[in-house]
This record gives sequence, structure tokens and C-alpha cells, in this order.
Amino acid sequence: MSVLVTGVGVVAPNGLGLEPYWASVLAGRIGLGPVTRFDVSRYPATLAGQIDDFHAPDHVPGRLLPQTDPSTRLALTAAAWALQDAKADPESLTDYDMGVVTANACGGFDFTHREFRKLWTEGPKSVSVYESFAWFYAVNTGQISIRHGMRGPSSALVAEQAGGLDALGHARRTIRRGTPLVVSGGVDSALDPWGWVSQVASGRISTATDPERAYLPFDEQAAGYVPGEGGALLVLEDSEAAEARGRHEAYGELAGCASTFDPPPGSGRPPGLERAIRLALADAGLGPEDVDVVFADGAGVPELDAAEARAIGQVFGSHGVPVTVPKTTTGRLYSGGGPLDVVTALMSLREGVIPPTAGVRSVPREYGIDLVLGAPRTAPLRTALVLARGRWGFNSAVVLRRPEPTP
Repeated sequence: MSVLVTGVGVVAPNGLGLEPYWASVLAGRIGLGPVTRFDVSRYPATLAGQIDDFHAPDHVPGRLLPQTDPSTRLALTAAAWALQDAKADPESLTDYDMGVVTANACGGFDFTHREFRKLWTEGPKSVSVYESFAWFYAVNTGQISIRHGMRGPSSALVAEQAGGLDALGHARRTIRRGTPLVVSGGVDSALDPWGWVSQVASGRISTATDPERAYLPFDEQAAGYVPGEGGALLVLEDSEAAEARGRHEAYGELAGCASTFDPPPGSGRPPGLERAIRLALADAGLGPEDVDVVFADGAGVPELDAAEARAIGQVFGSHGVPVTVPKTTTGRLYSGGGPLDVVTALMSLREGVIPPTAGVRSVPREYGIDLVLGAPRTAPLRTALVLARGRWGFNSAVVLRRPEPTP
């Protein structure tokens, strides 16, 4: 059974919607800048990938605005766009034949902290009743399923930056168990004061002030990453079901998935990323020689970059496959980062072009990777590998395959 991506919805700091986002990525247009939603002058880090051109009332029903966090409003918008792109009308499909699987790393930070402030300053009667669920990690899955009448098997996953790929993998399993259509992916937003403190506390956030040189994975001057908000939601379908409802086009096939967990620090055992790559390739029935491009996790932290370069080299050999990190244009979006990379990889397969790693100039020789720099690289592409790692040891890998042309 083939699991196909038949629709995508993108909400990113450098583009709302697939076409604006893809154009920005190919141009290396950076969507990073100073945080403007509150005063960050007292913090060591001041840059983020903000989505500044999203006006929620234009995209979300008014009745939902009082009960949703910014991350959920973005997720609802991306889901609606993905269904529209897939030409899938939920009202014409069986409700129990549609599921929702999303990932979330931060929860409804902005909403819950606003309500906490009311609790402490005005008392419990001032707290919104919607606080009971608006903060929750599963809220995006719930709100999407309610809005579109999707009553099939649904889930929510939490694995920090790796969670979005894990969600897609779980959606693929859900389809293989008999659910014809699943909306899946991830969206995060935590650009309020408390959310910002929680991110800065990781010690991995870049303190640079130049957006063009702040997030530099695999660069000699890498010194942390820039966080962002947004992500992508995708419509995944069983190929036969998609064909039966008249959807004859697809962005690509979700051919293989795998997740691993790093061993405890000090164990002397290697990280689990290499094993995730090999397991995903085996799941797809492919070997390293079949992969045409790798969309790397690109932590932007020197020791993590070195570990990822080592894992890629162990599987593909030194300079054995082109590597790119297009998320330098958006920042790391936590659960939204992996699904957005999947969308980018699918567009690369469709158009035969690898987007550049914007901002990066000089890669240490010892990394031994063929990082695409400066400008897009054209190439015949059939298979792509997307990687993601989350804090505390999460690793995830997804293999994508370009669909066969329709006769």
C-alpha cells in the first residue's frame, strides 16, 4: 500500500501558503528578525522567525478566536489549506474514514500565560473557561477534527523538533491500518515572554543580532539556532482511496519512516540518528545509493552539527549525497520544522532543484558533507531523506519518493 501526500498547507515566517514560501526558500530569503511582540531588550537573544502577516480573523471563524492560541489558529489555517489543496471535501467523505495526527512541542503558551496572569491579578473568576483545553498539546488535533468532522483515529505526539516527523510516521501507520485519509504535521508558536524564557533557557539559542548570520548550521561560526513559529500540515491518503475519490495527482509518496532514541549520556554508545536513517531506508526498501538529497536537522550547535555530519557520512560516505538545511530561512519551528522540511523536499522532488542553506558560507572540512550553498542546485531527484532531532534524545527520519507520472 502506498501512502501519498495529496495536499499541503504552509504557515511560515517567510511565506503564508505554499507558493510564497517556496519562492522565498529558493531565493534564500530570510524570515528572521527582532522579536516585536514584547520587549526583549533584557534577554540575551532577540531574534525569531515571526509570522507577521497573519490576520487570524481572515482565516479562522470568529467563534473560535476566543478559544484558541496563536499556534492553533495557524494550525487550523494550514489544515484548511491542505484539504483545499488536496481537493478533499470532508462533507463528502465518511467522517470515520478521516483522522488527524499532529505534533506539538510547546502547547498553547500565549493563551495559557495570559490566563495565568488574570488568575494572579484578578482572581479565578476572570480566567477563561477555554483555558481547560487551549493550552493542551492535543488541542490542534482536537480543533481540526471538530472543525472538519473528522472522527477517525486521531492522535497527538510530543517529541520537540522530531515530533512533526513522528506524527507523519504515525499517520502513515494509521492509513495502513485502514483509515483512508489523515491530516498530519505540526505547528508551534511560543513567542510570548514566558515562552521566550523557556526557549532561551535551553542554552542553544543564538545571541547574534544579524538575522542573516544568526542561524548557521554546519558553518564554522555556528553558535546556536533561531527559534520560530509556524509549520505545515499535510493530507496523507491511501493511494487507492485517493484514486477512488478522483485525486490523480500527488506531491509524493511517504515511503519510509523511523524513530530512535539516544542512549543515556556517558553510556559510550553512539547517538541514534544513524540508526534512524538506516531503519527508514530499510522501511522504504532502499539503500543509501538511492537517496538523492538529505534535508538535515541542522541544529546550529557545533557539537550537534558534528554528530549529524558524522551520521550522514557513516551512511552515505564523505560528500556522498547533497545536503541542505532550508530552515535557516525560517528558524527552528519545533514540531512544525520537520513537516515544513517534508513540504520543501516534496517541492524539490517535483521541480528537480535543491534549495540552498541560506547564510552559511564556510563548512569545516572534517564534516565531510556536500552542503548546498549560495544558490539552488538543479539535479535529477527521485528520493529525499528528511531528518529531525529533538532535545533529550529524539531522532526521526522520513524517506520521500517522487510519484510515478500518471499515464
